[in-house]
Amino acid sequence: MKDFMALAERAWQGSLDTVFEHHPVHSAYDGAVEIFDNVLALKGIACIYILDTGDGLVMLDAGSVLDVQRTFDEVRKWRPNTPLKLAILSHHHVDHIFAVPPFTAEAQKRGWPAPEVVAHCLTPDHFDRYKLTSGWNTVINRRQFSINAPNFYWPTEYHYPDKTYTDSLEYQIGGLTFVLHHARGETDDHTWTWIPQRKIVMTGDLFIWALPNAGNPQKVQRYVSDWAANLRAMASLNPEILLPGHGFPILGVERIQQALLETALLLEGIELQVLKGMNQGKTLDAIYHAVEFPSELLKRPYLRPIYDHAHFLIRMVWRRYGGWWDSEYDTLLPAPKAEIAATWVDLAGGIESIIDRAERELQENPEIAAHLIECAYHAAPENAAVHAARAKIYRFRAAQQMSSMARNIFNHAALSSDAGIRDLASSYPSQK
Repeated sequence: MKDFMALAERAWQGSLDTVFEHHPVHSAYDGAVEIFDNVLALKGIACIYILDTGDGLVMLDAGSVLDVQRTFDEVRKWRPNTPLKLAILSHHHVDHIFAVPPFTAEAQKRGWPAPEVVAHCLTPDHFDRYKLTSGWNTVINRRQFSINAPNFYWPTEYHYPDKTYTDSLEYQIGGLTFVLHHARGETDDHTWTWIPQRKIVMTGDLFIWALPNAGNPQKVQRYVSDWAANLRAMASLNPEILLPGHGFPILGVERIQQALLETALLLEGIELQVLKGMNQGKTLDAIYHAVEFPSELLKRPYLRPIYDHAHFLIRMVWRRYGGWWDSEYDTLLPAPKAEIAATWVDLAGGIESIIDRAERELQENPEIAAHLIECAYHAAPENAAVHAARAKIYRFRAAQQMSSMARNIFNHAALSSDAGIRDLASSYPSQK
């Protein structure tokens, strides 16, 4: 972590490999570093920041289960005898919430008040949802991160916040003020924090050094236009330091304004195009293939589609305003996939014809190849030749993707067909 701010400058200049080596979501770094006076940073899957207020420590986000002990150890190397007074959770996602308990145990041993955990009032509901859908979240995260690990299960125990708020909340600790603002964006329980004395804005996952994760195909509703509005609200404060949920700090009013406002502009442009198509009565398919993305913005080092995929945002906007039906009449009350596939295979002259055509389409039309091989799979789910072709097709598609989310899901499909099944994520025993 000693070169963290040097990496931040290289990231801004666009010379850092954020697709693989320094991916803002997938890359973690050992250790911790004081990035500014009295501000310690750790980078696990997500970022954790600890501020020394002069009257105790404040933690901004609390990391994943993998960050619990190292966060405690690094903080105690930095400030051995300063109590943690407050932990502010930016939202409920499991890479942002887990590192407080060792500080609570320490406080009990040392006779200090326990640190207070604060989050938006909807956060407890999401922890409840996680418990209700732990199996589902295990499955979808195995796909999203291409985790072929039978021992990976979604957590079911959470430290619920000690205090919640609805619209805004303010803390005065030491010489610093922490102003919490509710936002809808990646989640409906998001919090961004403003520290006026230091001109610091902590964005949570409203800024992650990538195209915003506003379209994730397996997750609950995201809020594209609300997201943009909150980025504009942050920019209006003229922050001098931006601490993101993932990736690297940004320094300077001009850079921060550019990053926040261009991100807002990109989000607004996508949503407006989708709504225009919906208001014209177009189908989801028609809108999906008509939306134009601002290529210059997507080339920005902080907006490249290295995690989410720009096309995924189209479907998220549609779902928010239009529901689940795609306006195709055959999908309203569809026949079983296997029956549809068997009919097409019969018309095509057999499984071998489908496989042959899929492989011939792969180089020029990989999307068509994927449609064809899925038809073959549903007609003959145990056919070894189908699985061999399916693995080949999805590895090819994965290699084309800058988006790690798309790449991982395609790689997961390939790994599944290597094992002769449709989906490895659904093949393990259910979580107990």
